[in-house]
Formats: sequence, C-alpha cells, structure tokens
Amino acid sequence: MIKIYNTNIETDKLEETNEIKKGVWINLLNPSDSEIKRVCSEINIEEDFIRYPLDYDEQARIDVEDDAILFVIDVPIIEDIKDDTTYTTMPLGVIIIRDDYFITVSLKRNKVIDAFEKSRVKNFYTYKKTRFLLQILYLNSACYLDNLKKINKEQEATVFLLQQSMKNRDLIQLLNLQNSLIYITTSLKSNEIVMEKTLRGKVLKMYEEDEDILEDAIIENRQAIEMSKTYSDILTSTMDAYSSIISNNLNGVMKFLTSLTILISVPTLIASIWGMNVELPFEASEHGFAILVGISVAVAMIAFIWLKKKDML
Repeated sequence: MIKIYNTNIETDKLEETNEIKKGVWINLLNPSDSEIKRVCSEINIEEDFIRYPLDYDEQARIDVEDDAILFVIDVPIIEDIKDDTTYTTMPLGVIIIRDDYFITVSLKRNKVIDAFEKSRVKNFYTYKKTRFLLQILYLNSACYLDNLKKINKEQEATVFLLQQSMKNRDLIQLLNLQNSLIYITTSLKSNEIVMEKTLRGKVLKMYEEDEDILEDAIIENRQAIEMSKTYSDILTSTMDAYSSIISNNLNGVMKFLTSLTILISVPTLIASIWGMNVELPFEASEHGFAILVGISVAVAMIAFIWLKKKDML
C-alpha cells in the first residue's frame, strides 16, 4: 500500500495526495512490486533502498548512496499470536532523497507512523526532512517506553496469578515476556548507534533545534535501555525463583509418595509372611486374624511416627 502526504503551506495541515512531487512524504506499507517500481522510477533511486527495510531481519543502520540516505531503525510492535500478546520489533526504513522526498517503508502498521498520519505530532511538516526524521526517532523511543510499561504491568499480573495457582500457561507467559525484553533491548542498542552517528553530524546537516530533538531522543532511548535491563533482571530472578519453587514442590511430592509406599508395604509384608505354607504363630488361634491386624497397625504406626520425625510426611 502506498500513501502520499503533503503539508499545505497555507494551512499547515497534512493532506493526502496522489502526486509524487517535491516536499511530499511517501509512506509505503508492505508495498507491492509495482508500487516499489513506480516510486523508484519517479524519484530515481535504487529498488534495494526500499526492499532493505522489508526484510524482517534487517539490522538498524545508516546507508548513504549518491543523494539518497537510508536510515533503518527498529520500531516496537505488538502481535497477537494464538490469543497471546507478544511484544517484538520490526525494521522501519526512512529514506531521504536529496532535499526533495521523504519515504518511510515498513512491513506492518506501527504506532510511530500512525501518529504522523493522524497528525498527532506537533510541529510536523513533510517538507522539513531532517526534523521529520528526528521526530520519528524521538517518538519511537517514547513508544518503547510505553511498551515496556505494559510489559511490566503484564508481568505483575502474571506473577499475581502464579501466586494464586501455578499454571503452565502463566509460566509460558513470563517466558514470552522475557524473550520480548531481550528483543527490545537488542533493538534499542542498535537504534542508539544510529542516533549517535546522526548526532555527530556526518550524515545530515542539523540546526540547533534539531540537535535538541535528537538529544532528547537519545536520552529517551537510553532510559528505555535501562528500564528494559531492569525489567529483564527482575523477570529473570522471578523465573529462577519459580523454577526453584517447582523443583521443591516436586521433591515434596516424591518424598510423600515414597513415605506412603513404605507405610502401605508394612501390612503387605506381614500378610505375605503369614500367608506362607509353614507353621507360624497364631495360626491355630481363633483370634489370629485380629492379632495380625493389630500387629500390622502397630508396626505401621511406628513407621508413621518415625517418618514424621524425619519430616518425610
């Protein structure tokens, strides 16, 4: 899907258009081959520049070729897989063509681009290419922080459920959250490298106001990295604690079953002995059965008391 936007200079409002001209923002969402060829032919760039961000495994980086600059950053997304919420990341490509065109490329919808499409970002103009890029970087860092807060709330809710009743589903949910934090931390570190390189001024020419926006984005990103590390450490310790609890509960069950087996085997052993075809005490007594039952109960009680003292029951 391709959408073209342009900021009306007179009204400062974002308007959608069908014409690719200087100053427009071209947003490509999982574009088809025909859409890619159209954009590349009209603005004269290589198709690879647009196809790179469409690779789910593409790393965050900056690529400069002739008059085109490609920024690939990782943006946070939320996916619903089999009724489970998964927090992950995907590449977002930002291409600046000379001082004429601004292109964004992504595989799926994301909060960052949605915010610009719905005009939720202040002082946003399609013709201010550098500021547009820096606003994307800042909003992206803010979205990471928002997702991390959601992860923390889900973690707390899952731990509460585990305290009530330990279920495999809740443990798997904690594991999924732990994996999400690993992906997020890795993406945040990659984005930091891209922003630091941009700040050094070797890629884009920036004014003082632009540098302030980028510095704020870097601060937000670093805060997200620290928050992600903290939540990851907490989650790891929680998983380790529940692993120990599960192991301890299993040991308790095995110990109880072993003790129960010992108690059951006592009457069985006595009954087996008196069932032999040899002369044994009480075989001629009319109260022999009651006596054997009493002996079995007495020996079982002695075994029970001994096991209790050894904390086996």
